[in-house]
Amino acid sequence: MGDGAASPIRVLLADDEHLIRGALAALLALEDDLAIVAQAASGTEAVAMARAHRPDVAVLDLQMPGADGVRAATAIREAVPECHTMIVTSHGKPGHLKRALAAGVRGFVPKTASAQQLAEIIRTVHGGSRYVDPELAADAISAGDSPLSEREAELLELALDGAPVAEIARQASLTQGTVRNYLSAAAAKLGAENRHAAARTARDRGWI
Repeated sequence: MGDGAASPIRVLLADDEHLIRGALAALLALEDDLAIVAQAASGTEAVAMARAHRPDVAVLDLQMPGADGVRAATAIREAVPECHTMIVTSHGKPGHLKRALAAGVRGFVPKTASAQQLAEIIRTVHGGSRYVDPELAADAISAGDSPLSEREAELLELALDGAPVAEIARQASLTQGTVRNYLSAAAAKLGAENRHAAARTARDRGWI
């Protein structure tokens, strides 16, 4: 708890699950030194709310519509450099953690954390330090780095929902032949029989 003398830490909460977000906002609001200044239900909305309210800390769910937590964190850092970002997730895969840290995220927390723990981590992040869940950190170290190039990962993500090569090529502004080459290379790196299997493997390891 704060002593009431200092201004409260201004917090943005973003989670597409309304019940969870509302409950978390109510619990965090009980802390004297925290103030929930905005809430968002998507990554895109989180960025807009950060621009409008300029919070001290943005607490972002990893998987949201519009833009995932890592992409939202990157955009928030560019728009509101003084805002520290942290990810809360129920999908703490090693690749997700590495992407988050590379994007400058200061906290990476599983959704199993209590509201009291989350409040402490918000204070830690606001103070300029970093917090990474120890179990997730250990998993990330043992998992190794993604073998995929940035372009391969991008195209596999477009292939996740089963889109045909022509559609992937259109979205990526590449020729179909170039897309096939990238996807074949990615599948070979992951030991997958086709692009669909490669996309699922990359998703399961948190690399896309």
